[in-house]
Amino acid sequence: MCGPAMFPAGPRWPRVRVLQVLWALLAVLLASRRLCAIKDFEECTWQVVLNEFKRVGENGASDRFFEQELVDTVGNLFHMLVDSPIDPSEKYLGFPYYLKINYSCEQKHSEDLVRMGHLTGLKPVVLVTFQSPVNFYRWKIEQLQIQMEAAPFRSKESCMAEEVCSMSWYTPMPIKNGSVVMRVDVSSNGLGTFIPDERFQVNINGFLKRNQDNNIQFTVGDENQLVYYFTGTYTTLYERNRGSGSWVRVLASECIKKLCPVYFHSNGSEYIMALTTGKHEGFVHFGTIKDGQVSFEMLPRQWSVCEQMGVTTCSIIWSDYIAGEYTLLLLVESEYENASKRFQVASYNTASDDLELLYRIPEFIPEARGLEFLMILGTESYTNTVMAPKGISCNPYNHLIFIWGNFLLQSSNKKNFIYLADFPKELSIKYMTRSFRGAVAIVTETEEIWYLLEGSYRVYRLFPSKGWKVHISLQLMQQSSLYASNETMLTLFYEGSKLYQLVYLMNNQKGQLVKRLMPVEQLLMYQQHTSHYDLDRKGGYLMLSFTNFCPFSVMRLRNLPGPQRYTRQERYRARPPRVLERSGFHNENSLAIYQGLIYYLLWLHSVYDKPYADPVHDPTWRWWEKNKQDQDYYFFLASNWRSAGGVFIEMDSYEKIYNLKSAYELPERIFLDKGTEYSFAIFLSAQSHSFRTMAELGTVFQLHSQVDVGVVLADPGCIEASVKQEVLINRNAVLFSITLKDKKVCYDQGISGHHLMKSSMTVNVVGSSGLCFQETHEGARMQGNLMVPVFIGCPPGKRLAFDITYTLEYSRLKNKHYFDCVQVDPEMPCFLFRDIFYPFFLIQDLVTGDSGSFQGSYVLLVVGGGPTLDTLKDYNKDEIYRFNSPLDKTNSLIWTTRTKRTTKDSAFHIMSHESPGIEWLCLENAPCYDNVPQGIFAPEFFFKVLVSNRGVDTSTYCNYQLTFLLHIHGLPLSPKRALFILMVSVSVFVGLVIFYIAFCLLWPLVVKGCTMIRWKINDIIASESYYTYASISGMSSMQSLRRSRMGSMFSSRMTEDKAEPKEAVERQLMT
Repeated sequence: MCGPAMFPAGPRWPRVRVLQVLWALLAVLLASRRLCAIKDFEECTWQVVLNEFKRVGENGASDRFFEQELVDTVGNLFHMLVDSPIDPSEKYLGFPYYLKINYSCEQKHSEDLVRMGHLTGLKPVVLVTFQSPVNFYRWKIEQLQIQMEAAPFRSKESCMAEEVCSMSWYTPMPIKNGSVVMRVDVSSNGLGTFIPDERFQVNINGFLKRNQDNNIQFTVGDENQLVYYFTGTYTTLYERNRGSGSWVRVLASECIKKLCPVYFHSNGSEYIMALTTGKHEGFVHFGTIKDGQVSFEMLPRQWSVCEQMGVTTCSIIWSDYIAGEYTLLLLVESEYENASKRFQVASYNTASDDLELLYRIPEFIPEARGLEFLMILGTESYTNTVMAPKGISCNPYNHLIFIWGNFLLQSSNKKNFIYLADFPKELSIKYMTRSFRGAVAIVTETEEIWYLLEGSYRVYRLFPSKGWKVHISLQLMQQSSLYASNETMLTLFYEGSKLYQLVYLMNNQKGQLVKRLMPVEQLLMYQQHTSHYDLDRKGGYLMLSFTNFCPFSVMRLRNLPGPQRYTRQERYRARPPRVLERSGFHNENSLAIYQGLIYYLLWLHSVYDKPYADPVHDPTWRWWEKNKQDQDYYFFLASNWRSAGGVFIEMDSYEKIYNLKSAYELPERIFLDKGTEYSFAIFLSAQSHSFRTMAELGTVFQLHSQVDVGVVLADPGCIEASVKQEVLINRNAVLFSITLKDKKVCYDQGISGHHLMKSSMTVNVVGSSGLCFQETHEGARMQGNLMVPVFIGCPPGKRLAFDITYTLEYSRLKNKHYFDCVQVDPEMPCFLFRDIFYPFFLIQDLVTGDSGSFQGSYVLLVVGGGPTLDTLKDYNKDEIYRFNSPLDKTNSLIWTTRTKRTTKDSAFHIMSHESPGIEWLCLENAPCYDNVPQGIFAPEFFFKVLVSNRGVDTSTYCNYQLTFLLHIHGLPLSPKRALFILMVSVSVFVGLVIFYIAFCLLWPLVVKGCTMIRWKINDIIASESYYTYASISGMSSMQSLRRSRMGSMFSSRMTEDKAEPKEAVERQLMT
């Protein structure tokens, strides 16, 4: 039934009979119409579960996200990977979980499908998006993603087939410090079966614990939690002892009547508000959640709201916190002396402790008289229905405020309100939920669901409605497991821009809790078709046709710039290592290696914050720096099946992506630095001929289109938008070129990603709200109303770095030489004291990969130092002033420059990339003065240098701050120490000369004297020997007589020949 629906030929059907069968016909028609749009695609969906590291390959295994400690079992595998482009000495860890991925199609066996997908080249692509950290004092603010390709893995169960029976795909499930919530998007690589993209929310469950039997137990619900808090244990956020592992009682002496949530964090903390009754009525207990602990402060700090409003009795019904303004919006019920009650809106500033009355809510509901909305001016007529407010809500992006109860009031400035008459006064709103992207869902006390687009005045009922009847009929016909005839909705909420229901289903007396998408677009489209249709006779047939109220037929976005520069989304890409197996299946070792590579890639990202800029601006550069030249060799080994460990690691498979393309839709958010522009175009094709000619001054005729576009800015004083229209009459279309630009006036300076100003831009095609839809293979999508949050300030992912490469090159050029330290440190080159120091800095964009010279102004201060790295000392404020200020009179300057520009108080020099350089002084009272050399070389000193553009640079909203160490060698000695060393050196030299001269003159005499002394000693020895031998000869035998004779003969011979050397005599005596 893809063509027009027609009645059979025959007599004209009665009108009543036509209406009786219309509902059944319409249900079939709409179902077939949707099937026509997707008839080329099978109804297939991704299935994702979590598996522990040790449970890979087990069928039916599904685990909960409990473990947060990294796995230290993959390092041994990397030691086996010789001849691979990795450094085995580095630390490689694994994550505690894998993502197990399958897919299923209607009425087909899942195992057969997965095998078929693998054989046709299908590979799931997983994109993990980490939620940006809250506590920026502990963690870096960043928008981080990692894209992984899943690896095929055989099931461990026994199989009779030759290759595979059951298989799945696996990727590591990475975790990151500072984030416990991850968004997982699963898509196809474009081969094999078409499977629509799926999105899953994954979060670490800090509310689980292990019991005595080592089983995981859910702890929430063990105790009454009315006045308790339980933050759970998250080692990725804070220390283990900071979280609450059990219920902690707070506000024990208070009677809590209501908890008001705060949807946006600020200043590194999250918030919640408690409203009480009793003794502290009129106060708000403002709770701050930080690092797993909750603290409450009672506001206002001095006088209650009732006392400041001058009423005897009051009650705070609802409170909403606007974080960027440090403001509490209070909905207050006041009771006066005459027993009358009035409702008012007040504003309380938490910084100044001031309370301001903003608006008095009318006592009765206005009389709209058929209008969709009514401006409350005080002159309108009212009904007899009393207004009963129940809550207040503010969107911090577009500043749109709703007051709700048995009515809806809307305001964009907190003072002038509009009454939305479409919502019936007979109903009362129970709660409302907002996407903060332009959509609002409302739940009444009777469980009705209503829908509203912010900026419009039309309120739509989604349930119960004719559209819901059509939708539920189609779902029951298709036997959907998400719907039942007996169901109860528990809550309604937004995830991103999609509305979800949490519903309790009852099927065959068995209960089930499901989360399902609320098909807003389908319901509105069904409702439009069921309310506006025609029966036209064409020949002998009646044809059913629907009225299209959309002012255009086609809407496309064009000329969209690359998204990363504006969304600040960082993305890495990682593919699994190639396995040297012909079937292509991975094993446990290759998956573990994949874990280690993902970990190391994210670790490189986390440590890429060195003050010295690398020659190549990329976190992965150091990983492959020494191995790139051997890339062909590694490929040769893999091509010949000789890679160690049976895996081949491709260096190009682990990289950071800087050139993401636009997805033909506006980005999720836009960050604007000072004067930044964002431009795009909207192409609209009109339904019919919608152009007219009008005569204007100076022209004959001017074409005008009846399709118009409006741009609404939340802060027109801070940002501006220009719209240029181009009529394409030959295509019956109009092209609107829109440019959004920052006006450079609403923000001072801030650290990258901190304290950003929230704003928004809304683009609306006039007359399209709730009426225009686009059919896609993923279902209907609403068109004509676009809302984008805008953040004004210093975008995240920007930093200042010391350009050591160009600094060395320029210094060598200007000083005609360069002398490094004797002990060379490649990470911290030295600079000679007597040379002029020319520092240069880079602005590095971690998102886009841009790295360019910092052209702005900055202040350079020496804030610490020491002669060695172990003796570094931070200076106090007074010392920093004395060591760096040109106004110093204490003879303490460390450096100076010829730059004449200074700060407003003339305390410090203002420098730029064109400054003439720095001359080192180290005057008498400076810490680098008169250092004792550690060896034979000149003294060295390490300076701790702070560079900041705060208050001196008007080119950016970014407050860049860089602290780095500067190694200076060749420092001069003080005159006293130099003179002392000179005197000591001269004295030692003179002494050595005198000693040498004396030695040369006295040496012959010394030699002669020593010779004479030796002769005398020999004479004495010879004489004593003679008398000793003579005494022995008279008392001995014949042997003694013979010795005596020989002594006599020798004695007479010695007398005769005294010229014979005494040494010869001694030798003869010895014989």
